[in-house]
Amino acid sequence: MAEVHFDCPRCGDLLDVCYDWDRTPPPRGLSDFEAKWSNRNDPLCFSGVWRFRELLPFGRPEHVVTIGEGQTVLQQADAVARYVGLNPGRLFLQYEGLNPSGSFKDNGMTAAFTHARMVTARRAACASTGNTSASLAVFCSAASLPKPIVFVGSGKIAYGKLAQALDYGALTIQIVGDFDDAMMRVQQVARQIGLYLANSVNPFRLEGQKTIMYRILEGLRWEVPEWIVVPGGNLGNSSAFGKAFAELLELGLIPRAPRLAIINAAGANTLYELVEKQGLTWNNGRPDMSRAEAHYASLDAAGKKANTIASAIEINRPVNLKKALRALAICDGVVREATDQEILDAKAKVGTGGFGCEPASAASVAGAKLLRAEGIIGPDERVVCILTGHLLKDPVATVAYHGTDQKQFDEVLGKRGVRRASFANRPVVVPNDLNEIIRAIELYS
Repeated sequence: MAEVHFDCPRCGDLLDVCYDWDRTPPPRGLSDFEAKWSNRNDPLCFSGVWRFRELLPFGRPEHVVTIGEGQTVLQQADAVARYVGLNPGRLFLQYEGLNPSGSFKDNGMTAAFTHARMVTARRAACASTGNTSASLAVFCSAASLPKPIVFVGSGKIAYGKLAQALDYGALTIQIVGDFDDAMMRVQQVARQIGLYLANSVNPFRLEGQKTIMYRILEGLRWEVPEWIVVPGGNLGNSSAFGKAFAELLELGLIPRAPRLAIINAAGANTLYELVEKQGLTWNNGRPDMSRAEAHYASLDAAGKKANTIASAIEINRPVNLKKALRALAICDGVVREATDQEILDAKAKVGTGGFGCEPASAASVAGAKLLRAEGIIGPDERVVCILTGHLLKDPVATVAYHGTDQKQFDEVLGKRGVRRASFANRPVVVPNDLNEIIRAIELYS
């Protein structure tokens, strides 16, 4: 494999992928992409990532590794809008759980593996709270690479995601520690033995994740919504979304950027603490990162680890912090934190609205509700909430919330401060008797 650097050898900052638009001309208008739908037998046009390849113009077609990622939907959700406090027709859910591995990660992994093929990578690795490992393992198979290496923290991966990594053939290394520890170790190991690193420190992965925004614009007939609301963990999505809109503005393809709201879980709220409480900003490319270092030092001194039921965003040291600050500046963004109670209640409302999502996804809806209550989001503004992963990524949390087993509720949710299942849909237990069954149906329907 050619030597690959994802950070600057001089300053240590993460790198960006930048394009010379004079050499790689973009389309004249976003609606030009609609023509790709008539050629869906072409794998590049079928992909919800590569049909926008003029906006991520790296690699030749023979380099592309695709598994049909990006076949996702933007759905108007009036029932969820009522819960959030928005008028009918103003809330949309972008459901990335329809990707082949069940999460948004496939958008980025197709781009990362395309770059991996360009540099003739032989083996790939990642640290993961679960979704990255599942996507990595699937794409390793598609690219005919050997067994990938996955680093996870002790007890820090939901069963639905661990099952995928194991079944898809990943070598899973479980270390004593959390995601932040696993992230540090995988970077060290990758440098020492020459592994291709597939985490969001990889700027090519973020290029693929940009396309989530293109599909949203496509679903809105190329109109820009007022708000994009996204869960915030390692901040790869937030960073990618900001870059997408910066480039579209530069190219004159949109008149304005939407506002961006990044929602932390309260148990993993680094960005919220730094931005909303300490006033950390992009500052024209010169953010005061000493504030972040001081925050991390205080976490270490207190022995405080990230702790939330939203395992996909259970991260205290987001590697894309600087890029997320840039995204907030581009999109006039805000950051909020949602408790696990608020996240799970929002998740239940998303479910009854027709989509099943993992807990971290519902942070976007919980955050939109908070911002609406504050008056930051107006009742008639058009809001898109990103649902990052499928319901079955973490079935344990869902069953604990809706189920009748108080011990399971306490063990899974109670220790994280969840005191009630506000919108529980509990199973009804009845005798094995026809009349009793019919009576129960009549009573609870």
